[in-house]
Amino acid sequence: MSAEPLDFLSDFTEQTSTRFVTFIGESMHRFDLAVTTTSRFYGKKLVTDLQSGLTAILGQDDLEEEGYLESFYRLEEDAAEDLRRFLALVIGEAHFTD
Repeated sequence: MSAEPLDFLSDFTEQTSTRFVTFIGESMHRFDLAVTTTSRFYGKKLVTDLQSGLTAILGQDDLEEEGYLESFYRLEEDAAEDLRRFLALVIGEAHFTD
């Protein structure tokens, strides 16, 4: 193993809150999610699909992007719409600071 030091670009610790949610939508697809709120990512949320282990940083703009949830979480269109409807309830607007 190399003895060269690591070149950290960032190293930050903060308190976060995580909401764990399980639901079944009209598509009959079961979702097991962890939605983490953090002060990073301009107010976007970290949304982890606990079944697949996939995590995305999501905001309202991502929910409105056609095909994004389907592609990232590998979902059929009807299941992605169930997820989109749920996330619209918990994801707020992005916060941009100077």
